[in-house]
Amino acid sequence: MAVESKKSDNACKGVARAPHRSLFYASGYTDEELNQPLVGVICAKNELIPGHIELDRIAEAVKAGVRMAGGTPIEFPAIGV
Repeated sequence: MAVESKKSDNACKGVARAPHRSLFYASGYTDEELNQPLVGVICAKNELIPGHIELDRIAEAVKAGVRMAGGTPIEFPAIGV
């Protein structure tokens, strides 16, 4: 049986990616989470722009959906204008 690869394997599989894995482990990710597809979730939540104040709640709902679909969400910020 062939092992299926995914794009996120480029970030965490192989000897050359050991530094990447250590960052994931230091951030609290488990082997199980790293074996699932990694899905970036961008969140522009901030307290300056009134329309962005609640965006963290939307990001949490998106992350829950990613988990339910068998992925590992990784949230990172974006700036608001």
